[in-house]
Amino acid sequence: MRTRSHSTPSHLIRAKGFLHLSAALLSVLLVVGCQVGSTTTPSPAATAPQTPTVTETPTSAPTPTLEPTATATATATPHYPLTLTDDEGTTITLPDEPDAVVSLTPATTELLFALGAGDKLVGRTDFDDYPPEVVEVPAVASFSGVLIEQVVDLEPDLVIAGGNNFTPAGDVDRLRDLGLPVLVVYAPDMAGVLADVLLVGQAVGAESEAESVVGELQARIDEVSAAVAVLERPRVFYEIGYEPEIYGPAPESFVADMVNLAGGEPITTTDPAVFSISLERLVDLNPEVIVLGDAAYGVCPTNVVIRPGWTQIAAVSDGNVRPVDDIIVTRPGPRIGEGLAALALAIHPEANVEPVADAVELCPELGSV
Repeated sequence: MRTRSHSTPSHLIRAKGFLHLSAALLSVLLVVGCQVGSTTTPSPAATAPQTPTVTETPTSAPTPTLEPTATATATATPHYPLTLTDDEGTTITLPDEPDAVVSLTPATTELLFALGAGDKLVGRTDFDDYPPEVVEVPAVASFSGVLIEQVVDLEPDLVIAGGNNFTPAGDVDRLRDLGLPVLVVYAPDMAGVLADVLLVGQAVGAESEAESVVGELQARIDEVSAAVAVLERPRVFYEIGYEPEIYGPAPESFVADMVNLAGGEPITTTDPAVFSISLERLVDLNPEVIVLGDAAYGVCPTNVVIRPGWTQIAAVSDGNVRPVDDIIVTRPGPRIGEGLAALALAIHPEANVEPVADAVELCPELGSV
């Protein structure tokens, strides 16, 4: 069992690592309590990024087509030079297997270690926090942007950046203008996570390891899907934040997809680019379960029940307000299967789901979850 210390508001976004969420939400949450500045003004993507395709030189490999409950299809061992098309449709060519990689998202940093390629990592963001040994790697980016000169000095063979402006688009352009190959990944849903595992695995010469990770993730997804398929689907509100407004998932967002896969009917905002929801709308939609994604930052069920107007919500009056480890739920990396299990158990405590490995103790009055 692990205990998570309550982060200060200024650390909220750094701990989350929201690769998948719209840049609009990042801006909103920065206003909530994060004092980190930004060098660019992000704009939300209007449509989901295309599914990544992988093309080898001189031969071509099939595009991985993955559904949340599909079994990953094995692909050929990569040959270099290797040409890859990233999640934004940009094509890069790697002349040789990369020996030095800079990761600009916490999810891809975790993935490199899961693929056995952690020794290739030479640069990271300053909010990467897992696995623990990652702190020994130099930090070359923050929410203020990428330290371009420091990245260049590392002479990376590959830079992996976050799409949808998680890594500022201007910084991606500058790195490319300086001749560095930048692969941009963005997973709008669980299927995208699995596809990106394969894409990154091919990029770093760890394709068989990537297939193994996808297989393990798929097994966990299948377990959770089977467990919740036989249960009623309650209306679920996933709370991202509470002050100064109530923040929750937008329609067609990664978080909404996760709630759906975990056996709930997600309550969302009114627009894909909006992540705040009024109390009036929340009361009207009357969630039967409230999942506290902000529990890691000190928000517990005892805080919710004393909020003005919230006792008229079914989840509050019935005692169905439950914390969850937001990082594993919303970080699209190799622990996302455990995140889905944690979310399913928060929505359905009675579900026949294997408990989450190394669970975090979030709210002392409830124990580990």
